[in-house]
Amino acid sequence: MELKDSVALVTGGNRGIGEAFVRALLAAGAAKVYVGAREAGSAAHLAAEAPGRAIPMELDVTKPEQIAAAAAQCGDVSILINNAGAFHNQTLMTAPDLTAARDEMEVNYFGPLTLARAFAPILAKNGGGAICNVLSSGGMVAVPAMGGYSPSKFAGRAATTCIRAELAGQGTTVTALIVGSVDTRMAAHVAGAKEDPADIAKAGLAAIRRGLDELDTDRMAIEVRASLARDPKALERSMAKMLTATQVTTGR
Repeated sequence: MELKDSVALVTGGNRGIGEAFVRALLAAGAAKVYVGAREAGSAAHLAAEAPGRAIPMELDVTKPEQIAAAAAQCGDVSILINNAGAFHNQTLMTAPDLTAARDEMEVNYFGPLTLARAFAPILAKNGGGAICNVLSSGGMVAVPAMGGYSPSKFAGRAATTCIRAELAGQGTTVTALIVGSVDTRMAAHVAGAKEDPADIAKAGLAAIRRGLDELDTDRMAIEVRASLARDPKALERSMAKMLTATQVTTGR
């Protein structure tokens, strides 16, 4: 996948990893980047930095009508980066109800799926292109302290594999980006070292260029995969112990 002169859509592009993706795409020579955000004004700083190339747009990934409107507006997209995410820091059994878990599934699973369905014909028309789903190490190992977030990322990873198979015939690459602990607002609760969002975006663009199916972007993601291969039950017990810890030690 060639990044120079490409046209991308980044969901949740107004801050954190999404903002880093927008900046990295522009630096790589993308002709245009649509910056999806629940409030378009929150991406005004990016538009000011790259007039005519960074295009803010209102896009709540839980609203099918906004996704349909984005597809109608952005017929030139060749790269779709599903980055928007939700984490409500509640466990499955102690949350007062299922509101948080349902929202995490809507944002982290149904959102990317709906976007992929909406933009697949556009990508095909524009030569195949690429989809990159920003996932989590919490989608490789169940993290009880991360409530509905971890299951939603498992679902997102499985969907990525299914979508990849379905879109292979039209030449669209579909990448699962496995992210560990990153210095973003979503991971404010996380203790210990955190990766720079810019490094995650850099890894993501490298994966898109190379057409990779899946990539671990940072040390935590790599260590989780290694632990799964070495002793999955030990890793499961380690994740269970986090329920009694004062701070969660893994996250996106």
